[in-house]
Amino acid sequence: MFAQQLSSTRRGARLAQLLAMEQLTAWEMSPAVIERAEHIVAELSSNAALHGRVQGRDFLLALTLDDAAGTLRIAVSDTRGECRPAIPQGQDPDDESGRGLLLVEALADRWGTEPRPPSGKTVWAEISQHGEGPKTDSGQSGSQCR
Repeated sequence: MFAQQLSSTRRGARLAQLLAMEQLTAWEMSPAVIERAEHIVAELSSNAALHGRVQGRDFLLALTLDDAAGTLRIAVSDTRGECRPAIPQGQDPDDESGRGLLLVEALADRWGTEPRPPSGKTVWAEISQHGEGPKTDSGQSGSQCR
C-alpha cells in the first residue's frame, strides 16, 4: 500500500499523479495498467482539489495493490462528504468540463464512492491487472457538486 496526503491545490493534484506513477513503476505494473491509472489518478485528484476542497485541509491519495485478487485500487479522499460525484446527464458536446468521471468510468473496471467519517468521502477506482480492458460497472451515487 502507498498513501500520501497532499495539499488541495492544482500543484497537489499534479504531485499525486507523479507520485502514483513512480509507485506503480516501482511495483513493476504493466504499462497498460500504469497508463489507465495515470488518467484516473489525475482526474480524481483534480476533483478533490477543485470540488472537494476545504480551506486548510488536504486530500489523501491511496494506492493498494492486491496481488491475490489481481487488482489495483486507487482511492482519493477529501473533506467534502456532502458532495458525491456523479456523471452529468445530457451534456452538450461543446461543454469544456464535466467529462472527467466519464473518463474514470471508461478506464476503471469498477468505481464508486464511500463516506469517510466524520465529514469526508472517498472516491475509488479499481483496475484489474489481468483483464483485457475496463468494464463499465460503476458505483456512483449521491448529489453532484460543481
